[in-house]
Amino acid sequence: MTPLAAWQNFYVIVGSSAGALTGLQFVVMAFVADLPGRGSARAVDAFATPTIVHFGTVLLLSAILSAPWGGVGAPTLLCSLCGVIGVGYAIVVARRAREQTEYRPVFEDWLFHVLLPAAAYGVLAAAYAARSSGDKALFGVATAALLLLFIGIHNAWDSVTYLVFTRGQEQHEDPPRRDRDSVGTVDDPLS
Repeated sequence: MTPLAAWQNFYVIVGSSAGALTGLQFVVMAFVADLPGRGSARAVDAFATPTIVHFGTVLLLSAILSAPWGGVGAPTLLCSLCGVIGVGYAIVVARRAREQTEYRPVFEDWLFHVLLPAAAYGVLAAAYAARSSGDKALFGVATAALLLLFIGIHNAWDSVTYLVFTRGQEQHEDPPRRDRDSVGTVDDPLS
């Protein structure tokens, strides 16, 4: 029995959760697409896309570590490559968050969109170095996977509450104006 065999249930649960949450994000984005005054592509790249990337990474890690490997060397190398790419992606996200102009990020945004993901990906990047101590490497990968999953959950919830409470309130405070002259025109949905 390889050290990975003991982790099978963990990665089935974590991977399934990441897959389901990714699907829910697509459903939410479909609803958001119909909202008036929706966000810019730059804001989506900075705040929504990373959530999908984190869920996708957890799903990928679960697939890698659920495969029937003979040891921990190859899977920890692949996890480390995911970590290195993820650290680079965290830098890209930081740049995108700083450059977008639709929303001014607060500390919580920097924490959950840049700092914690960079830390999780950093732990993944170190997995191959810890391969000689298989248990430490596997616990490190599991920690990173759970952290990315919880970061994704937080960020998805944060996005939805922002859209419901901030955007929704802006729309109620500033409803579209209708003139008597516009009744019956092509642009008027009540005509």
